Amino acid sequence: MAVIAAVPPDAVSVLRAAAPPGVEVVEVPEAGRADVTERLAGVEFLVLDHERRDIVALLGRLPVLRVVQSLIVGTEWVVPFVPPGVMVCRPVGARDNGVAEWVASSLLGLASGLLPAVRHQDEAAWSRVPSRELRGRRVIVAGQGTTGRAAARLLRGLGVDVVSVASRARADVHSANELSKLVADADALVLLVPATPSTERMVDAELLARMPDGAVLVNAARGSVVDTDALVAELLTGRLRAVLDVTDPEPLPASHPLWRLPGCYLSPHVAGATHEGRRRSIEYAAEQLVRYAQGHPLRAVMAG
Repeated sequence: MAVIAAVPPDAVSVLRAAAPPGVEVVEVPEAGRADVTERLAGVEFLVLDHERRDIVALLGRLPVLRVVQSLIVGTEWVVPFVPPGVMVCRPVGARDNGVAEWVASSLLGLASGLLPAVRHQDEAAWSRVPSRELRGRRVIVAGQGTTGRAAARLLRGLGVDVVSVASRARADVHSANELSKLVADADALVLLVPATPSTERMVDAELLARMPDGAVLVNAARGSVVDTDALVAELLTGRLRAVLDVTDPEPLPASHPLWRLPGCYLSPHVAGATHEGRRRSIEYAAEQLVRYAQGHPLRAVMAG
């Protein structure tokens, strides 16, 4: 019996070209169809976008499903819905470069004054903003998976003094337990940690209070990593600045104060959403499908 793989429309040609004999690649049904469950009933290998929450809710009703291959690195949106025996896999490394460039752009945009200046553009105001060079600034990168390491490399290439932090200490990497001490003399804190119970609200009022005046919080991890109310309180004083690709709640309601606070700059969860990152994620999924069909162990398995 053939292995059936269901994939997003833009991934069909890549996975069909890679699929070995005995694998059938079909398109994931479009959202809103009444027969989505029936169309996915025979699917064993499912490649899923995080936007397809409608399908996530149906995973327990797919009798032969064995693999969910996410096209983004974060998997907290799907793991709770996966039935026993089904593996969830991440496209490790596929989106590292895009996120690293977003982090560097955020820090460069603030240091150069470009981000504050753009905020005045709609007012047609010729407003000069004092700037500083990023070179020589001390930046903590919290999270040392492949994305955190990519961001650290790029920042070091710009002459930044990078301090690496992870859940546990190792060579040239500090433990997360040291973070409250390390932030006291840092110009910026970059968050690239996974969303787990141990990282939930790791940036709280106490940690924010220890950051020096003028420091920047850059969050490209998940909104749950930051205590939003505590961040709002600090931004209201004008003491800290923030560049956020993710928020809690998300999407951010139009009435939320983060939209209007000075020193706060938002992007709509797009740090890793580059064309190249998408292509690499799809290619990764194709490699995983081949491994699965040939009986080889899958990479980056998060559940099963």
